Amino acid sequence: MKKLLHLSLVFFVTNVFSQVGVGTTTPTADLDVNGTLRVRTSNTTTNNTAAKDSILVTDNLGNVKRISSKTVIESHLKTFVKGAFVSSSDVSLTLLAGTKIIPFDFEEFDLNNEFNTSTSVFTVKQDGIYEINIQIKATSAISVATDFGVVILKNGTIVNRNSFANIGILGINATPPSRSINTLVSLTIGDTISFNVVASLLSLGLIGNREDCYFTIHQVR
Repeated sequence: MKKLLHLSLVFFVTNVFSQVGVGTTTPTADLDVNGTLRVRTSNTTTNNTAAKDSILVTDNLGNVKRISSKTVIESHLKTFVKGAFVSSSDVSLTLLAGTKIIPFDFEEFDLNNEFNTSTSVFTVKQDGIYEINIQIKATSAISVATDFGVVILKNGTIVNRNSFANIGILGINATPPSRSINTLVSLTIGDTISFNVVASLLSLGLIGNREDCYFTIHQVR
């Protein structure tokens, strides 16, 4: 009878105190601490992979949970994108109203997966200041006195332009056939960036080499 009573008491105590509150009378977890937490000493782990999946974080309700270090780092990764053309062959463009989106369809890297190679449009995932660089180079077929340049568009509106006419000497093109822009742009989540070529031509060709035609986008803050 005494053994039965003892077991019943143990079960009752265990059941009642299955949730322990510190600084609260209404715990909602096995251990609910309403206040600060101090760990005076801790053992050094010999498991070198522990840091990859054993980082403790608190959510907006104060619950302590485990998350991988990779997830933590990637949640704050800044944008780094570099793109160009898949093929090194010349890219022929037909211009409507003197402009055409540059069909960049290759990513050398894109850490946050923000550039769409199908549409050649970059869509922002994080608010910030971005450094944007674009360079294009026309084929030798571009004629003298032809206006030729490149523009950066934010949400479809031009924010930067580098465009000027080619200069010829005795009918020979003396102007470098390349155009480039390097600038800073303030962007918010959902904004888009695209690149257009502009020219007073119905069509033109761009050199497909990645050394001559490319773009980079880098979040600086």
